[in-house]
Amino acid sequence: MTTTTPDAPIVAVDQDDDETPGLPDSVGATADPVKDYLKQIGKVPLLNAEQEVELAKRIEAGLFAEEQLGTDGEKPPVDVRAELEWIAEDGRRAKNHLLEANLRLVVSLAKRYTGRGMLFLDLIQEGNLGLIRGVEKFDYTKGYKFSTYATWWIRQAITRAMADQARTIRLPVHVVEVINKLAHAQRQMLQDLGREPTPEELARELDMTPEKVIEMQRYGREPISLHTPLGEEGDSEFGDLIEDSEAIAPADAVGFTLLQEQLHSVLDTLSEREAGVVSMRFGLTDGRPKTLDEIGKVYGVTRERIRQIESKIMSKLRHPSRARVLRDYLE
Repeated sequence: MTTTTPDAPIVAVDQDDDETPGLPDSVGATADPVKDYLKQIGKVPLLNAEQEVELAKRIEAGLFAEEQLGTDGEKPPVDVRAELEWIAEDGRRAKNHLLEANLRLVVSLAKRYTGRGMLFLDLIQEGNLGLIRGVEKFDYTKGYKFSTYATWWIRQAITRAMADQARTIRLPVHVVEVINKLAHAQRQMLQDLGREPTPEELARELDMTPEKVIEMQRYGREPISLHTPLGEEGDSEFGDLIEDSEAIAPADAVGFTLLQEQLHSVLDTLSEREAGVVSMRFGLTDGRPKTLDEIGKVYGVTRERIRQIESKIMSKLRHPSRARVLRDYLE
C-alpha cells in the first residue's frame, strides 16, 4: 500500500516475496494514474554507489537476523532477540529504500515494451516484481552499480509476463526475446534506411538466416478477432469479410442446381435401369457412389454385366445431343 506521507514508504514490502510495489492510492489522485505514480516515485532521491552498498549491507544483516530468529532449537536471550528483531526490521526498511529509489528505472525500461499487448501500468507492476528479485539477489561485493544489476531482472520479469499474458497464443520466453530483438532492429533500420528493411537485411543485422527472420515475424503477428468491429458505425465485423472456404459460393450453387436439372433431363432419355445405374454409380441420389458389385446386387446381375451397361450408357452420354447440354456446366 502506498501513501503520500513522508514517513511511509512508497513501496510496502514485507516478508512475503510475492508482494509487489504498489501503485498510488486513489486519495488525491488525478484521472491519470500513470501521472500520479510518476509524480509520487519522483519524490524519492536517487542513490549513489556508496548509499547502495550501505543499504545492501543492512539488507544482508536483516536477512541474517531473520534467519536466526526463525531457527529451530535454542531460543536466543531476550536482549539478543530484541536486537535481532531491530536488525531484521532495519533490513526491511533498507530494502524498501533501495526499491523506492529505483522505481524510476522500472518505468524507463517498461516504456520500451509499450504497444505490445500489455498496459503500461501492468508492465510497471511486472517490472517491479523483477526489481524486488534484483534487490534480493544483489551482491554488493561484486562492485557493480545496482541499476546495472537490476536491469536484467526487470527486463526478464517484463518479457516473461508478456510471453504469459499479452499474447493470445502463448510463445516460449526465448522466442518472445528473439521477436523483441527483431522488432527493435526493424524500427532502428526503418529510421536509418527510410524504408522497411528486407528479411535479408535484418538477417545480416541479427546474425540469423532470412528464413529464421521470416519465421519469427510470423510468430510475432497477433491474431485478429473475427468480432473486431469495422467502419465508423461498427455495424459490421471483420469476420463478415472472411470467405467461408467450406461454403458453396452463390454462383456455384446456382450452377450446381442447373446442372442437376440438366442431368435429370438427360437421364430421362435413358431407360429406367440405365438411369438407375448412372445415379448409383455416381452417387446422384445419396451422394455416395456405389461399386459395380453393389449395383449388380441391386439388379440381380453380375458386376461384369453392370460394367457393360455402364460402358453403353457412357457412349450414349457422349453423343453430341446429350453432351452439348452438359458441356457449359462442366467446362
